[in-house]
Amino acid sequence: MTSYREVLTKTKAEIDEISPPAAAERLASANDIALLDVRERDEWEEGKLPGAIHIPRGSLESRIEQVIPERDAPIIAYCAGGARSAFAAKSLQDLGYTNVLSLAGGFTEWKRSGRDWELPVSLAADQRMRYSRHLLIPEVGEAGQLKLLESRALLIGAGGLGSPASLYLAAAGVGILGIVDADVVDESNLQRQIVHSTSRLGEPKVESARETLEGLNTDVKVVPYRERLTADNIDRIFADGWDVIVDGADNFPTRYLVNDASVWHRIPVVHGSIFRFEGQMTVFKPFEGPCYRCLFPQPPPPELAPSCAEGGVLGVLPGIVGSLQASEALKVLLGMGEPLIGRLLLFDALATTFMEVNLRRDPSCPVCSESPSITEYVDYVEFCQGEAAPEPAAVA
Repeated sequence: MTSYREVLTKTKAEIDEISPPAAAERLASANDIALLDVRERDEWEEGKLPGAIHIPRGSLESRIEQVIPERDAPIIAYCAGGARSAFAAKSLQDLGYTNVLSLAGGFTEWKRSGRDWELPVSLAADQRMRYSRHLLIPEVGEAGQLKLLESRALLIGAGGLGSPASLYLAAAGVGILGIVDADVVDESNLQRQIVHSTSRLGEPKVESARETLEGLNTDVKVVPYRERLTADNIDRIFADGWDVIVDGADNFPTRYLVNDASVWHRIPVVHGSIFRFEGQMTVFKPFEGPCYRCLFPQPPPPELAPSCAEGGVLGVLPGIVGSLQASEALKVLLGMGEPLIGRLLLFDALATTFMEVNLRRDPSCPVCSESPSITEYVDYVEFCQGEAAPEPAAVA
């Protein structure tokens, strides 16, 4: 019968080990080495090597390909004393990983030799349960969820688009949600503005939304701005450190105002708009893709662009577009996937079809070009009352 000691000795003979001093030297000279902590969670929470990735030994084989897909990636695995990491290194070799080392002496020897280590920032037990489905996604994981909890998203409007967007951002754990809206809950809102309820008729929308969102997720704090967004207050509001703006404005003056301010403050905007059975959305990331003025240098005449209050909207339509806005905002916050930068997504609810239009920056854009002609706020109401028709100059 083979003993554990014999199996460990045999395994160590088949893998390569590295001492803490040698590992520290390699880590200092290269930034592409993956540090893999294979201990249990309670051990991880007591301290870890800086920059380490945590995959417990028991789930290593099932998760490693999602976290480190490159088979030739340099990896240093470690545990408490060097035994589990040796078995982990052997398993990785069997999976085809070609550049794996086991830290001799493990975390214990690393600390004993005076090397740097740190306490990890981690989710509480109830948070791991709440966000468990996010933690299973390699592109999110615990690090991504912690990032969301530290993120700040500003929603322009708590209406048709702001309602579903805010609900999903709150459910996802975006830590701070700012909401700008001067209106009160009206009975005609309830056909589509799902963040409100009949019991809150007459209440300020920002307070109604705050009650719903903070009730949905106690990790989330809502910052209400019960005021209409204007050139006089937008710098004060935008200066509060927002990582992304979700624009659900229902009028052109506010859209142009948000665009100009977001370019000057360099904040990405997830834009959405709806009318009757149609919706559209895109992501405006300053100086990386086009801005709203690149797409619409001039607003359409008022008679060609009636509001939802004038032309109507299918109640479910803002739920679809607002949910897509939340998805794009999460991608921007997490830095993952391909946000709709330089792409306009068009949705037709009657035909249930999506169409995508490529966009490009306008080299002569009055706001985001190299030589902008607009460098301060204008009278946006007066600007949008002009007779000029929209020019699709940015459609490729």
